[in-house]
Amino acid sequence: MNAAAPSSSIVQKLSVIDRLLPVWIFAAMGLGIGLGRAFPDLGAKLDTVKLDTVSLPIAVGLLWMMYPVLAKVRYGELGRLRTRGKLFTTSLVLNWVVGPVLMFALAWLFLPDLPEYRNGLVLIGLARCIAMVLIWNMLACGSNEVAAVLVALNSVFQILFYSVLGWLFLTVIPGWLGAEVTAFDVSMGSIARSVLIFLGVPLVAGALTRIGLTRLKGEAWYEQRFLPRLGPTALIGLLYTIVLMFAMQGEKITRLPLDVVRISLPLIVYFVIMFTSAFFLSRKLGFSYEETASLSFTAAGNNFELAIAVAVGVFGMSSGEALAGVVGPLIEVPALIALVYLSLWLKRRLFPGADDAVLPRRFDGNTPTSGPGEARP
Repeated sequence: MNAAAPSSSIVQKLSVIDRLLPVWIFAAMGLGIGLGRAFPDLGAKLDTVKLDTVSLPIAVGLLWMMYPVLAKVRYGELGRLRTRGKLFTTSLVLNWVVGPVLMFALAWLFLPDLPEYRNGLVLIGLARCIAMVLIWNMLACGSNEVAAVLVALNSVFQILFYSVLGWLFLTVIPGWLGAEVTAFDVSMGSIARSVLIFLGVPLVAGALTRIGLTRLKGEAWYEQRFLPRLGPTALIGLLYTIVLMFAMQGEKITRLPLDVVRISLPLIVYFVIMFTSAFFLSRKLGFSYEETASLSFTAAGNNFELAIAVAVGVFGMSSGEALAGVVGPLIEVPALIALVYLSLWLKRRLFPGADDAVLPRRFDGNTPTSGPGEARP
């Protein structure tokens, strides 16, 4: 199959489940919003028990959603990545310089008259992705090992710099622009606790699962028998989490549709600019497709769980900052799904050799054939 083949063949290589993933996600969003409207007190009930600052039912979904993906990482190969200094430096610059500055600029450009929503977007821009990016990276055929290291780097920098950057972008820089500043006080310890729970727990569980079962049953059994059974549960965890998130905030989303639209516009622009700039920069720097995809999705994604938790903790559940945080995943999920398909399309155009070497990975953990039920030539 040559590079000039129609891009539809990329989609046909995906399983039926993955091919219809946007349908499942939009259905989960609709179900969540419907549940929130039908049961207005559902959000309060779900929020009565928490793990750290996140509702326990949502926390369970977040942990399970990440566990199958982290169980797929070949941890023995991570040592080979130590020499990829250029890759990691590029990721850190995109995540901790370009991303926050771009979101700050877009927030002020699109929302100059709505400081609460603007602050919420800034909090999102500072919260670099450590969760769902692993799902998008897997679907786009990125490197699980590179993504795991980049997520770990983001986690460390998040602990060290989130509070400092929040103070800088909400309190200091607006003052330079002559605007009203916002008090911001979030401890490094609270951020570290959140990262350790929502990344550390599934990371340790995934690593122990791979190490223990490969020693007990062998690598072939683990890759060919265990992962195909564990893999689909990542999608279940993702859809479950989306339903609960939108059930908790459905009333706000439907009550303020114009506000949601205004918050959405800078987010859409942000995702497109961050992903495409990271993708083409990575290609220019000579990275492989797998590395390019991992770096691009890591740069484009955001840790909305942390942004929402900080917005609620600092500004309150009914604040505009909290609403902006909730709108984030409403836009990110379909936007990143679209970017998965864009990434696979760009792979055929810009990395023709990679298409034959690596096929899209399915949620069931297998590599798909050329088409449903067909053997690849």
